[in-house]
Amino acid sequence: MSEDIQFDVAVIGGGPAGVMAAIRAAQKGARVVLIDKNEQIGRKLMITGNGRCNITQAEFDLPELVAKFGSKGKFLFSAFNLFGPSQLMDFLEGENLKLKVENSGRVFPSSNKSLDVIEVLKKILRDNGITTLMKNAVRDVEIKNSRIERLILKKGAIVAENYILATGGKSYPVTGSDGSGYSLAQKMGHKIVDPRPALTPLEIKNFPLEKSQAISLRGVELNVYQNGKKKFSQSGDLIFTHFGISGPAVLNVSREVGVLLKNGPVEIGLDSKPQLTREKLDEILQKELEKNSAKKIANLSFDFFSPKFWDLILDLAKIDSQINNSRISRKDRHVLIELFKDMRLEVAGLSGFERAMVTAGGIDLKEVDSRNMRSKIVSNLFLVGEVLDLDGPTGGYNLQMCWSSGYLAGENAAEKVLD
Repeated sequence: MSEDIQFDVAVIGGGPAGVMAAIRAAQKGARVVLIDKNEQIGRKLMITGNGRCNITQAEFDLPELVAKFGSKGKFLFSAFNLFGPSQLMDFLEGENLKLKVENSGRVFPSSNKSLDVIEVLKKILRDNGITTLMKNAVRDVEIKNSRIERLILKKGAIVAENYILATGGKSYPVTGSDGSGYSLAQKMGHKIVDPRPALTPLEIKNFPLEKSQAISLRGVELNVYQNGKKKFSQSGDLIFTHFGISGPAVLNVSREVGVLLKNGPVEIGLDSKPQLTREKLDEILQKELEKNSAKKIANLSFDFFSPKFWDLILDLAKIDSQINNSRISRKDRHVLIELFKDMRLEVAGLSGFERAMVTAGGIDLKEVDSRNMRSKIVSNLFLVGEVLDLDGPTGGYNLQMCWSSGYLAGENAAEKVLD
């Protein structure tokens, strides 16, 4: 390959951040190449939202959106201000992708098909004349005078004026997110904050998981304890799995639970009906027991608990499911109520990167200019998406971070070439 400039902008990584960076740079007039190790773009995007693609979160208040990313959220102010959820939705709908907003503000394609999102993005790449090098990977990078001179690929090499690193983190490594971007960033002089699984299920020990598997609960409260002290709480939905617990409420506590586990055991206190006091639950239970005194306790039914969950409660309470309701004592009732309000789950650990939705940790934000996503270490390098030390809650927030940071980087990478 000639040493002449082959492209204005080279984007490494074909996920949402990289694709959006490539599109925006091309829209600004730059000659763009997109490089990815997979056969097609957006492989991880395909599995988001259980295959439905939770594109973004319909949070249009900028301070509120920034706040969802905690103390590091202010880093995203410029990116969200330039290209937030509203701009993204307008952009995609302008490309004939119909969207819908569901409860809790999650935005999906109206078709409920991730593939429709991928096809729209592929069309935009083609329409903007972007060169795509698929089934390829960056093997090495040549640096001189704090600038990238050349990318050495699995197949050939690339020379560009500016480069955008959008390789993702380590979550769902089967999709190509294997952490290789961290190695490239380190080679170029960047510091990596220790990557950890985030938005991942929790593994639970000493619990009848076979009996509880597939039980789902809506609107629960999780209270996280360490050394007998309550650390924080989280509300949302939960599902029991063959290895522990998952669901939005669990995913949103996993990052902090992972940090706590470094200092010792952690317990989850599951309140399956946080809107009802213990006294009110006991009142409801007493009425049901009296009304159905001749029936077996296993056949007691509640409008707000599934039979399978009731079976689990009885099992944990060590109450024979075949005894009559008339034989349930006050002590038994209190045991049952406590299991409804504070079922203790001993955390064995996080389930790891293979099930994590995103990665916590990554390239240190102190080394990136938040106004344009440009590296402070390498003058012609821009850094975007999950490869950065940024992560937010479930519900489309992390994808929006990728879209926004990619857009901002693409715009600025093109402007530095075309000025």
